Amino acid sequence: MDESRLTRQINFLLELDKLKHVLRQSILLDASRRENDVEHSWHLAMMVMVLGEYAPAGIDLPRVMQMALVHDIVEIDAGDTFIYGEQGDKAERERRAADRIFTLLPPDQTAEIRALWEEFEAGTTLKARFAKALDRVEPLLLNIYTQGKMWREKGVIAEQVRSKNYATLAAGAPALADYMRRLVELAVEKGYLPE
Repeated sequence: MDESRLTRQINFLLELDKLKHVLRQSILLDASRRENDVEHSWHLAMMVMVLGEYAPAGIDLPRVMQMALVHDIVEIDAGDTFIYGEQGDKAERERRAADRIFTLLPPDQTAEIRALWEEFEAGTTLKARFAKALDRVEPLLLNIYTQGKMWREKGVIAEQVRSKNYATLAAGAPALADYMRRLVELAVEKGYLPE
């Protein structure tokens, strides 16, 4: 056993514990508190398993699941950036975080996990587009089924939700896009999401 390799792997895994403290803008369905990044990533990975049948044909679902698990790791350093707010230097903060966090691993695993994160961020492959679409579905569902609690609290309006989500959903999960659009429009009709 290569103990220096194992030590690096363990140190990386211990670093991931910090992700449990990164709070997102979405709240849990019972509205008791905000969701953290670990809960979101796990939920997203489960969505890949359960909703995989709606992925474009030929998608490598295990790779999509890996992307789901690593896509927010950089938020340990960069923090969560509200999708409907100012993005500022988000890309630069996340790149610096990736440079630090992923290099805690042995070089081969650094390359492998960083590649997953970069593929997700670039969003150019079918796999990444599907992962990104599901990444939008999860907070939409939480907002819709909490009667728009965080949308209203943050002053989010329907046009922001449409412009930030509809194209991503259509590009990555066309079979789910219409369903999610109907749910969002129903939220507007019910007053959960103001025009």
